[in-house]
Amino acid sequence: MAKIHFITFGCSVNHSDSELMAGLLSDEGHKIVDTPEKSDLIIINTCTVKNSAETKLYRELKKHSDKKIIVAGCIPQGEEKLAESELKDYTIIGTKQMINVPFAVDETLKGNRVVILAREDNKRLLLPKIRENKTVEIIPINEGCIGSCTYCKTKQARGNIKSYAEIDILNQVKEAVKDGVTQVWLTSQDTGAYGHDTSTNIVELLNNILQIEGDFVVRLGMINPNHALQYLDGLTEILNHPKMFKFIHLPIQAASNSVLKDMNRKYTYEEYVEVVKTLRQNVEDLRIATDVIIGFPSETSKDFKKTLDFVKELKPEVCNMSRYWKRPNTLAATMKPLPTKEVKERSIKLKEVFEKLARKEKESYKGKEVEVIVEDNKLARTKNYIPVILKNEYEIGQRISLKINSVGAWDLKE
Repeated sequence: MAKIHFITFGCSVNHSDSELMAGLLSDEGHKIVDTPEKSDLIIINTCTVKNSAETKLYRELKKHSDKKIIVAGCIPQGEEKLAESELKDYTIIGTKQMINVPFAVDETLKGNRVVILAREDNKRLLLPKIRENKTVEIIPINEGCIGSCTYCKTKQARGNIKSYAEIDILNQVKEAVKDGVTQVWLTSQDTGAYGHDTSTNIVELLNNILQIEGDFVVRLGMINPNHALQYLDGLTEILNHPKMFKFIHLPIQAASNSVLKDMNRKYTYEEYVEVVKTLRQNVEDLRIATDVIIGFPSETSKDFKKTLDFVKELKPEVCNMSRYWKRPNTLAATMKPLPTKEVKERSIKLKEVFEKLARKEKESYKGKEVEVIVEDNKLARTKNYIPVILKNEYEIGQRISLKINSVGAWDLKE
């Protein structure tokens, strides 16, 4: 049997896919190793959100040219022609075919190349897995989404909404808690879309998960603002539950309604503000994470100022900032891009504004005792999901109270 190493790029869905593939391969007798040097074969699980993620793939292919390699995930699935061009020398496995990774590995080790990109609804939950962190269970609750954002390449890889059966999700949570998991991360391209293709919804799912016995806390993954607005009352109640992290990820992308329209986002700035203000008024210590795309082709200087003002006024506690990347075969790719220098200047400006606000938020914790859950040897999380860098050693999964001695823009420090 072979020694296999995983290199995973991208979101928590991708990391969950890698955990699944590792579990399936371990069940077949293969050994999962922690460095590429120890491996006979490397599986690179790819992300297609940005050009930089694609660059990382080709860098790794060049770096490990002496190894047998399988390229998996969103890049080959979203751009299938790559299987016969840039990736023609590698075995390929798509986002819908993770269950067939043992076959792909066996064939590759024999010297054969296989390409498995069929978009089939294969079993995804309640399968063997090897967790990257033994106390964190990442559960994809649906595949794909119901949107069609003009800049997004991921939709081409992940497809339309496919919600997984609620009973399977609940059973996976139960099994994970029995295994000693203390954090359950619900993830997908848009958790708010869960159930839109069936007879349930994200609030019903969360209510049922929170009824499961055990000492665990749930993190709700990214939810689009239009769905948060649709389920606002239910989400408010859910986020007040003691088993929920007081944290929600609501991507705004832009604070200009004209840019949101060009992006084909399904909400307005005013609706976004309504969601944030309602949640903050009703959920104590709630932290808001958001995403911003800087330099979308139709973004004017006035549009950018609206986004800058949004950050200053609503003060999201987490702001994931990305410059716009032209992605092939997307509608936005047909639009004339903004000058690179201008986009860079806007990016620097927004980063400066946000980091100043973020540090100020963290300063309020300095010298205080906070309750945390230990995530690994160096990291813990507060009840509202602030990362805390640990100085001392604690048992992973343990809940403790500790004093914050210093802070940064992005974290607290013991």
